Amino acid sequence: MVVAAVPWARHGAGHTRGFDQSVAWLATTCAKSAVTQLMRIAWRTVGTIISRVWADTDRQVDLPDGLKRIGIDEISYRKGYKYLTVVVDHDTGRLVWAAPGADKAALAAFFTRLGPEHRAAITHISSDTAGWIREAVTEHCPQAIRCADPFHMVA
Repeated sequence: MVVAAVPWARHGAGHTRGFDQSVAWLATTCAKSAVTQLMRIAWRTVGTIISRVWADTDRQVDLPDGLKRIGIDEISYRKGYKYLTVVVDHDTGRLVWAAPGADKAALAAFFTRLGPEHRAAITHISSDTAGWIREAVTEHCPQAIRCADPFHMVA
């Protein structure tokens, strides 16, 4: 048996790059059931494809480059039992970082990965009034102006 690299598929993939890209895009815009039915694959396969596409993207794109104004929030999943901390770029609208947990340690991991040069470039941070966010921002980005996020301004 011979294994050879081909330009139209990622290593270890059972699908073409085009198929992987389509599935990854659909996963960001459609419900899980729609992706699995439309592409005729299992949800577990969607997760594997997203991991492959993200690995390629992460090597090619410097997400913190140009980061100046960010939003920090947490979202719950699994009926409120588990949380993700998410960071978005207000200037581009893109997701910059997400990780399990909704605490100071989870957010500190983002700031640590960001590095001192990128942290110093952040001018504004919007978030809710959670104490763990305030503490992490004060410790890692003291120069940034803290703002209430749009949802809490309206509320």
